[in-house]
Amino acid sequence: MIGGLGSTELLLIFGLIVLLFGANKLPELARSMGTSMGEFKKAQKESEISVKKAEKEILVSENASDEGDPGVKKLAEDLGINVESRTTEELLDEIRHSAKATTTKA
Repeated sequence: MIGGLGSTELLLIFGLIVLLFGANKLPELARSMGTSMGEFKKAQKESEISVKKAEKEILVSENASDEGDPGVKKLAEDLGINVESRTTEELLDEIRHSAKATTTKA
């Protein structure tokens, strides 16, 4: 039994296919079904690869944002901002704040 179909049901389905398409068309039909299944599996693998690639890019970008931009740290140090145990976003906020304070004084 295949998927709940017995031998009688399979023979009936095969007989209907032979009646509908004819014995001469069966090899062509089987070939086209095989090609279609191959293309489907290929597309499925390509989509899985692209999803994994996108996930990897997201992880890399998250890690890069955690490490921070050395240029931002250098600028913060030049402005006299303490960079120890601060994220890049915190440093950028502090730089913006000091820039606003400098422009309001001028």
